[in-house]
Amino acid sequence: MPQEKTNLLKRIESGKQIVTAEISPPKSADAASVRAVAKLYAGKVHALGVSDNRDGVRMSAVSAAAVIASEKVEPILHMTTRDRNRTALISDFLGARALGVRNVLCTSGTHQTLLPFHAAKNVFDIDATILLQSLHGLEKNATIVGEQNIDGDVSYCLGAVASPFADPVELQLPRLAQKIFVGAQFIVTQPVFDLERFGLWWKQVVGRDLHTKAAFIAGIRVLSDADTTRSFVEKRPDPMVPADMLKRLSSKSDKNSVRSEGIKIALETIEKLSAVQGLRGFEIVCDDDDAALEVLDALKSRLG
Repeated sequence: MPQEKTNLLKRIESGKQIVTAEISPPKSADAASVRAVAKLYAGKVHALGVSDNRDGVRMSAVSAAAVIASEKVEPILHMTTRDRNRTALISDFLGARALGVRNVLCTSGTHQTLLPFHAAKNVFDIDATILLQSLHGLEKNATIVGEQNIDGDVSYCLGAVASPFADPVELQLPRLAQKIFVGAQFIVTQPVFDLERFGLWWKQVVGRDLHTKAAFIAGIRVLSDADTTRSFVEKRPDPMVPADMLKRLSSKSDKNSVRSEGIKIALETIEKLSAVQGLRGFEIVCDDDDAALEVLDALKSRLG
């Protein structure tokens, strides 16, 4: 018998605003630290994203998501096609479902040459779009892994990533439309810094009516530390972080001032994006949980 819809899916279908956050599992097998983080975010988000080796080798995202679910916080499991072939991806998906994890964000992942494990071989057996299509249709067609069908319960929620700042923009929208067509129910954008460029991209999203077919959630990365910010910018060929924003951060003389300015910039960005018609919510990402929570506390009125 199909399970009840996830709370995230119910929120999507309600048309209400959505607030999520993303965390990275620890560089250890310490489940207690994952439980502690889950408790920090409990009641402050509608779902908590769990990255998949985003910043280096970490605890399995499936395991961390299951620990979070055990704390009564609804996780969003990130599944990255960079590191696994189709057999492993489908197997992990089924294992996650068995552990109570039913929201999944399908992503290709940052290329390993930009990460600490740059010597590892990538896989990319399938891309994020094919993964979405496969998970969405497992109960009818599992030929991607040589089976007729696998899973008759479709009470899960699938998401994908959008890149508003990738060039050429003309190629990004068809890819995004394809992800929605094959099963994405929510879309999380890469971190938004350049509001003008985001506005141009959003105009095309609305022009294709994509915002009515999936819930679009804007990524908000809180730049709370000068070194982390510098590393973030340097590792990405075109992060679209405006020069004036970097200047604001670099002009601060101490860590606390940089942190406060980063939080202020995040809240300003959210305020401006709140006026964007059709945008459904925000995902807060920050390596500093306390800074992320400060931003989330300012968003309490959106939780509902």
